[in-house]
Amino acid sequence: MHETDHSPPLPNPQELLAAYEKAFTTLKDDPSAAAEQDWIRASDALKAAVLLLPGRFPLGQIVATPGALTALERAEHLPAEFLLRHKSGDWGELDPDDLQVNEEALQHCGRIVSVYQTRLQDSLWLITDAGWEVTTLLLPEEY
Repeated sequence: MHETDHSPPLPNPQELLAAYEKAFTTLKDDPSAAAEQDWIRASDALKAAVLLLPGRFPLGQIVATPGALTALERAEHLPAEFLLRHKSGDWGELDPDDLQVNEEALQHCGRIVSVYQTRLQDSLWLITDAGWEVTTLLLPEEY
């Protein structure tokens, strides 16, 4: 007799991000208590996914520069939005050469870089150092 795994399937990072963005947009259009509760649930699921879902590599300690935190706050983003994309291998707006460098870094525990745009078009970088012990959120000018 074989034991079967009855645990629920892991959530898909892209689906979690889409659900969060939908809840955020709904709350902006209709700031009702129900919309706020939906946004809280979606943001909690997103934050939990960063901590609990396996990714293509570990993030290590997560740190952010003052400029990155300010840009995230101004654009009303959660750091979890970008951290989940980064650890799941959505590198954002990289050219093909840099995409290849990231793919190679996965094989050798190398430095991984992602570049994203906030809702206000600020560029946000995420850099996981070689050895994967620290991931930093920063603005390009803070590098």
